[in-house]
Amino acid sequence: MLTPKMQLPADQRQLLKHYAGLDEGQRATLMAFAEFLAHRETMRTDDEIPPIEEPKAIPRPPRESVIGAIKRLSQTYSMLDRSKMLDETSALMSAHIMQGREAAAVIDDLESLFRNYYETYADHGKLSN
Repeated sequence: MLTPKMQLPADQRQLLKHYAGLDEGQRATLMAFAEFLAHRETMRTDDEIPPIEEPKAIPRPPRESVIGAIKRLSQTYSMLDRSKMLDETSALMSAHIMQGREAAAVIDDLESLFRNYYETYADHGKLSN
């Protein structure tokens, strides 16, 4: 509850008065509009969509470790959100460490994984333009 020292500004009091006079459906509409206005600063217009970032050409060394491949691919595809790939990357790493899967095969799968996520990223960017 607001005390006299915590009086709201006049515009906020007026907004609350209007809100109190609305039915439930109108209140929901007002709240949705308020949320839209609060978040519109984070929304981008077509002119503000950043260009699709190209992967860096970092060649695969002949005797690369799985950890080294993950680091290389993270640099190659620095534009990707690696947290979205964490489960799949961890599963491939576990297959190598825990199940003895050959490093070269795991690295091939890691390269496919990163490439697929990049293609999704690039396709999404093209759709936004």
